[in-house]
Amino acid sequence: MPPPPSSHTPDSTTQVIQISRLSFLACALLFLALASPALAWPEAFAWTLIIPFLVAAWVVRVRTVVGPEGIVARATFKTTNLKWDELDGLRFPKRGWARARLTDGSEVALPVVTFGRLPQLSEASGGRITDPYAAAQLAEEKAYREKAAAEAGPDAETTDDAVTVEKKGDRSSCILATGCE
Repeated sequence: MPPPPSSHTPDSTTQVIQISRLSFLACALLFLALASPALAWPEAFAWTLIIPFLVAAWVVRVRTVVGPEGIVARATFKTTNLKWDELDGLRFPKRGWARARLTDGSEVALPVVTFGRLPQLSEASGGRITDPYAAAQLAEEKAYREKAAAEAGPDAETTDDAVTVEKKGDRSSCILATGCE
């Protein structure tokens, strides 16, 4: 039985995907832009000063939390909890955020999740969601090893993480992690 987590033990598997906090700067600029007409004609435009605060509340609220137990999608007025066994796949439309396709055929929007966030999703899901970037990198490394082994000929020694080429009179080696060619 693992020890109980303490306050100084990070929970590295849960990922919170949210709107950048830098957007509060945009809320402040919006407030300044709306303050001028509101001060000039308060009877007509004073109500517009609430808009930046509504936008800031939206920035704080909207997020997607991915963890070992599932996905929590928090939209403007609705929170949806998804267990991993309910998830059938992900869909990334041209515009907007990702959609989780459920086993019953319905879809749930995942706020702030884009295709570029797949490495985060893959890490937090424990491999339940595959990372196409990592798969492409592994395929590229495998192709590089095969090419290096073919060029080296029968005297070459290959391993999973390195290619070492030794020929008569010529001794060179290349480790993939260094990116040499």
